[in-house]
Amino acid sequence: MSNPSPLSNESIASSSPEAESRPGRRRRLVHSLKGPTQFLSFWVAIMLPFVHLPLLAQGLGDPSVTLTFSILLVANVFALYLGHGYNRS
Repeated sequence: MSNPSPLSNESIASSSPEAESRPGRRRRLVHSLKGPTQFLSFWVAIMLPFVHLPLLAQGLGDPSVTLTFSILLVANVFALYLGHGYNRS
């Protein structure tokens, strides 16, 4: 017979409680940020078209105005995507 190891297989195989709670922490963090992110994105998507109007009234002949308009349009689409589920039951 051999001498038993001072550590049992159970103590080696089990992970620490901190390691097991990391996915839970991440899930809680994502869940806690979801509401404010959707709120902010929703209202940004509502307000950005009011910034587009003066750019369109000025005309898109200048390349810097066209670039600004395009960036704001992409930002508006992204905000619509993030904020589309805001205040749904």
